[in-house]
Amino acid sequence: MKKRGPIITISGIVLIVVSLSIAVSTVPSNVTGPDDFSVSSLFEGMFDEISNEIQIMPDDSAHFSYTTYSSDVPLLWGIQILDYQDGDKLSIIISNIFGDSYGTFVQDEPILFEVLQISQSDTLNLEIQNLGERSVTVVAMFSEDPENSESLTNPNSPVMNMVLPLMISGFLLVLGIIVLIVGIIVILVDLKNNLDNKRNY
Repeated sequence: MKKRGPIITISGIVLIVVSLSIAVSTVPSNVTGPDDFSVSSLFEGMFDEISNEIQIMPDDSAHFSYTTYSSDVPLLWGIQILDYQDGDKLSIIISNIFGDSYGTFVQDEPILFEVLQISQSDTLNLEIQNLGERSVTVVAMFSEDPENSESLTNPNSPVMNMVLPLMISGFLLVLGIIVLIVGIIVILVDLKNNLDNKRNY
């Protein structure tokens, strides 16, 4: 039996294992499970302001505010439900101090990120209502002009030190899966050819 199929298959498995090893080594050691996952801590330095954790009871609301200091720049804001469970749901209403609306958003996933274009410096108020049936703990994050943030332009920043290895890990994972599938196909083709050859004798 030809050895090319098993060799290709093993190569694919090795690539997948290397990919997972890189991903695991990139995640901070203090993250041991889903309950420890915090966007603000993993992407340290990316946000201009991170709120304190606030617990919101069902049907109750919490308020966050953020004052922008620049004009004509995008504002990245995000809400994370730290103890997310299936069925959790938030309503987020954003307005300024004059009552002008920046939109209403519904969040039914652990993390929500949106970008607002701020024409001039302004103070934004976020009213977050818990539409779910249990209490949730949330944290808000804000970043002005995130594309030009030092965390993304500085190759030695904590964000870049994590993003680059994760990109490499993702590439190796996809490549490993493709190589593994090719190896399995080659093995099946070789087996079929061997069976056909035996029948012809």
